[in-house]
Amino acid sequence: MQGNLYSFALKLTSSEEEAHDLVQDTTLKALDNAEKFEAETNIGGWMMTIMRNIFINNYRKRTRENTLVDTTEDLYHLNLSQDSGMQTPDGAYAANEISALTGTFPVEFRQPFSMHIAGYKYEEISKKLDMPLGTVKSHIFQTRQRLREMLQDYR
Repeated sequence: MQGNLYSFALKLTSSEEEAHDLVQDTTLKALDNAEKFEAETNIGGWMMTIMRNIFINNYRKRTRENTLVDTTEDLYHLNLSQDSGMQTPDGAYAANEISALTGTFPVEFRQPFSMHIAGYKYEEISKKLDMPLGTVKSHIFQTRQRLREMLQDYR
């Protein structure tokens, strides 16, 4: 069982040290939640699901820790992801235009939207901005709709 888990962990992490840590975290989590295991369930599949979830949660946590939320007036993006399209002149122009457009929106729409784009979850945005969850979702949706209308020519 541990060999299969280690192989799966190595595929996920591409690092022997991280794979060992992931197997250990998975084993501990499985032992802590042993009462949730059902006898008819495939234990290997159950543990690999736990491992995958731990890996995804750790990845999201690292991403959030390394993301800066820019709350300046001009919304200059300090931390764009590698696949943001900024590598090409066209991508940089489009990103700058989108940034300029969102800069014209009221702050109560602009802030949740920029945090959402930076990778924050709705609940995190709600807590950080002290705004009801429904309002956060609504403002992000409305900002997307306005941008979609304003950037209709790009389709």
